[in-house]
Amino acid sequence: MKRIGIVGVGLLGSAVASRLLQGKFVVTGYDTRPEPLRALKVQGLIAARSVAEAAADAEAIFTILPSLESVEAVILGSGGILETAPRGATLIQMSTISPDLTRRLAKAALAKGIGFLDSPMSGTSAMVARGDCAIYVAGARARSDTCLPIFHAIAKKTFYVGEAGMASLAKLATNLLVGLNTVALAEALVLGAKGGLAPALLLDLLKDSAAASKMVDVRGPLMVSRRFDAQMKIDLFLKDFNLMLEEGRRLGVVLPLTSMTQQLAMATAAAGRGEEDLAAVVTTLERLGGRKENRLGAKRGAARDSIARKRRHRQ
Repeated sequence: MKRIGIVGVGLLGSAVASRLLQGKFVVTGYDTRPEPLRALKVQGLIAARSVAEAAADAEAIFTILPSLESVEAVILGSGGILETAPRGATLIQMSTISPDLTRRLAKAALAKGIGFLDSPMSGTSAMVARGDCAIYVAGARARSDTCLPIFHAIAKKTFYVGEAGMASLAKLATNLLVGLNTVALAEALVLGAKGGLAPALLLDLLKDSAAASKMVDVRGPLMVSRRFDAQMKIDLFLKDFNLMLEEGRRLGVVLPLTSMTQQLAMATAAAGRGEEDLAAVVTTLERLGGRKENRLGAKRGAARDSIARKRRHRQ
């Protein structure tokens, strides 16, 4: 397979498109916004004017969209992928959606003679752009094996997890832990700053401690530098938290930490930071803990660290 269509070239879709273009695939992309299409055209992307145009000649079609409603409309709607993609093509659904919707889409695709792979990714847009991500794949094993060259061009690892819906469940479980790790890191940094530790120093300690994690490496620098450029927007994470809690209710699984994390993310979005990265949740915890005191604490911590270094040097 060399001809690829991508519907949705936002942060994640743009990273996927860039990886495929670097892998010498012929990529046609569609998005409701022209800006990401223009940015990718310099890399060789063919800009489509509609979903139908992106799918019409493709051997594999990716959907990388922000909501369940947009995924359903693009795949099942009038002029959508199932109406316009060639028979025998493979629909690779990468959006984070519910396992239930995934199973319905798979059934509808197979009824139209189109292969379907439930294939969400684990990794921020920056991680995907450099190939430091994983793809979870569910669906027909033979179809998955045929698409391995495509997946290998995007990610460093591909995991086959079973029938359609299982990869979506794996993605929800993964994002659950990502969200909780991010908030736990924010709590640790706020606690340290309130007590006088310089956040940058504490972050360095955490990276080499038993608490080290991918989120310490990825989102720790965003929190310390106060730069919350979106790797994944809070608004999108809120959609994922809702899906996690819905699936928990369906399965009878209690998710108390997820519920608390959702509330903190909602408070951060309500403060006008919904378009920023989830790392911005640290600002809500700072506000709850007394923002002014936090900043003074960080400055005192930096001064104490400087004095300690001077003392060690004299010794």
